[in-house]
Amino acid sequence: MKRAQGFTLIEVLVALVVLAIGLIGVAKLFVVTIQGNASASSRLYAVNLTADLADRIRANRTGGAAYGGAAADYSCVGGVVRAVQCAPAQMAATDLYVWQAQIASTLPPGATGTVTYAAAGTNLPATYTIAVRWLEAGSGQSLSYTLRVII
Repeated sequence: MKRAQGFTLIEVLVALVVLAIGLIGVAKLFVVTIQGNASASSRLYAVNLTADLADRIRANRTGGAAYGGAAADYSCVGGVVRAVQCAPAQMAATDLYVWQAQIASTLPPGATGTVTYAAAGTNLPATYTIAVRWLEAGSGQSLSYTLRVII
């Protein structure tokens, strides 16, 4: 009887191809997971940064339209050792300055933050619209998060 030879070698090669395809799939899943984590982190930072500015606005209710203006560093943030006295508009400009610095340091490059102020009217409270926009790293997709604060 003649025995077939080389059949086991073909089985091993097929198994290696199947294993390679499986490892490529695992690698792709790993890359997608990392991208998803980066996207989730950016979204979390955007939510936290808008909530931070909303809290600053609530703490400085008399800042009003200054939150819709330009950011400036008036050094209104005092420490434990010293207290700093600033007008509400100066505090608002400092809040915007600190907030924009936080955006630049935590979100991808090119991220922007804006505040739009709508003054109180007849039977309407003052409204602030806080928006953060950024380009998602890797995909280049433009994302934004907007929060309305009514005071």
